[in-house]
Amino acid sequence: MFQAINKRSVSDEVFDQLCNRIVSRELKAGDELPSERLLSEMLGVSRNAVREAIKRLQQARLVEVKHGGMTTVLDYRMEAGADLLPSLLFDRQGKIQVDVARGIVRMRQVLSPEIAGDAAVHGRDITADRLDAIVDGMVAAIAPAELQRLAFEFWDVLVDGSGNIAYRLAFNSLRKTYEPIWDLLTQMLGRDLRKLDTFRQLAALVRQGAREEAMHCAREYIDSSSNAIYQFLDLYERHAQQKIK
Repeated sequence: MFQAINKRSVSDEVFDQLCNRIVSRELKAGDELPSERLLSEMLGVSRNAVREAIKRLQQARLVEVKHGGMTTVLDYRMEAGADLLPSLLFDRQGKIQVDVARGIVRMRQVLSPEIAGDAAVHGRDITADRLDAIVDGMVAAIAPAELQRLAFEFWDVLVDGSGNIAYRLAFNSLRKTYEPIWDLLTQMLGRDLRKLDTFRQLAALVRQGAREEAMHCAREYIDSSSNAIYQFLDLYERHAQQKIK
């Protein structure tokens, strides 16, 4: 059930192993984890590493530590937050979970226009100045990876400009989810990353305080880039199904 952790491992590897078993339902809601002592022996790590990992699992609302030290698995679908998304994106074989990926893309589609609209209301000149500077950098950028980095920075500034802490936390979770597939995203979004006129227009609409227009501009851009990701996921899913057959 458990695999020994190699010598260079730390508590985050213990966390990853336990987390993967919880989200894959190998460890089901209501199951009790072995004691710290037993887990440390099974995984080949110190009790301290196990204790730290369980603490993180508790903070992520994946387990509940009851009186007396008993640790019980929770139903992550009912208890966990968006921080769990990176752990859900891949299965234990390292394959993309397509339904999860589509849900993440859909969340991006829904949130992005609202973020842009709120930035137009609350951010105005200060936010627009920062956005214009980023677009200037995009004009000078040559490598797709640099364009991708700047595009994320552009949206990061929009999130700041929106003044909405909920958007900020959701964006942070999305960014962590994207990190393992950063190069793949760069390839999928290559064409959309070069739509510099759209980025410039969105910055101008934020400066003008044009909420509805900013939302429309953001929606058109996000829908286009999302369609590119959906097309990839459709191909990925068909390929996976063919391999099974």
